[in-house]
Amino acid sequence: MAQRVQGTEDLYDGYMRAWQHMQDVARDLFESYGFNMIETPAIEQVGTFVHGIGESTDVVRKEMFRVFSGALMERLLEAGSESGLKTKQRLAMRPEGTAGVVRAAVEHNFVPQGGAPKKLWYAEAMFRGERPQKGRLRQFHQVGVECLGAPDPAMDAECIIMLMEFYKRLGFKPEQLHLCINSMGDAKCRPAYRESVRQYIYDHKDQMCEDCLERAEINPLRSFDCKNEHCREVMKGAPLVTDNLCDDCAVHYAQVKKYLDEAGISYEEDPTLVRGLDYYTRTVFEVDVPQAGVGAIGGGGRYDGLVELEGGKPTPGIGFAVGFERIALALQAVGVSMEGEEPGCVYVASTSADERDAAFRTTLLLRQAGIRTEADYQGRSLKSQFKQADKHNARLCVVLGPDEVAANAATLRDMNTHEQAQVPMDQLVERVRERL
Repeated sequence: MAQRVQGTEDLYDGYMRAWQHMQDVARDLFESYGFNMIETPAIEQVGTFVHGIGESTDVVRKEMFRVFSGALMERLLEAGSESGLKTKQRLAMRPEGTAGVVRAAVEHNFVPQGGAPKKLWYAEAMFRGERPQKGRLRQFHQVGVECLGAPDPAMDAECIIMLMEFYKRLGFKPEQLHLCINSMGDAKCRPAYRESVRQYIYDHKDQMCEDCLERAEINPLRSFDCKNEHCREVMKGAPLVTDNLCDDCAVHYAQVKKYLDEAGISYEEDPTLVRGLDYYTRTVFEVDVPQAGVGAIGGGGRYDGLVELEGGKPTPGIGFAVGFERIALALQAVGVSMEGEEPGCVYVASTSADERDAAFRTTLLLRQAGIRTEADYQGRSLKSQFKQADKHNARLCVVLGPDEVAANAATLRDMNTHEQAQVPMDQLVERVRERL
């Protein structure tokens, strides 16, 4: 029997309605802030992700799915190496959304010289080769936003405020959410800070895991995010970035906090928060629901150097992404569901096969009027059709028998009260709309 790939899920019925609801909430909120929707390809050149996410990250080193055609795979197996591949042949499945959006911004010149900031949001599937577990899948879904061309700390604060409002509209209470913020500095102050952290790791190398020793060579800040509990304990004594910020970064960070305070947003400063990707600069933030126990349900930050890494001109950027599957789990843990009921509909029933043509025409009439309509396609009895209507969450049932067809009318039945009345066919759409 065919089976889904481990670490993936089928979205259908209530679970699909939850994903659609999350997108609807995002659309209403984000577009009120001036964000427009974008969709980028699920497949990009490997370099798009390596440039921004960073070679030292687990995403690039261990989790990114590579893509090869069957013919190309045969060639690789014969050659025993991919060294002969052209850049356009080195492809990967999208592990996160920001790099692809920035690539699109560079390719299509979204922010021309002197142009207004470009605000974009997306709702897409992402792919990572992780060990499947609760809240961590190989294909998962994210909603995210990106703003390119706005260096003002007000944009940092607005993104965080918008994120917290998004959670509120999904059903979380403010006291259930735990927001952490930090500043990672920039190209002026971070190099010296990285060196101090690298030296700290070397000074404690006998206590650090092999991955952290490797990270020390490539990006020592990644060691703050190590999954090894002992390493995390050792790193508590490492130099803190907030003690090493340059004046510009310190002022920027202070202004972000000032705006958050003015907006009444509660947060905790976490000087060890570095997020999982290398492209972040200055403001970073992350949100979890402690009582849910599913880990971070979203986060983001500023990435003022990423556009240049993708081949564009210097352009500041900031954004965030939230995970659908983890949010669904967290909401479930606090007693909230995004699924909702199956949408109500009208069910067209016929008393016998003789009225099947009339039922077909009536179904088309209602659907063309924009009314969600279901009908029998299995030759069921009228009693069975009523049961089927209940399963479809039908609020009204349009019944067609020989008397109704002869009178060019239909019997309109309320599925809750069982009250019914005959309605002329030329008034059916209007009467159904009134009752719905």
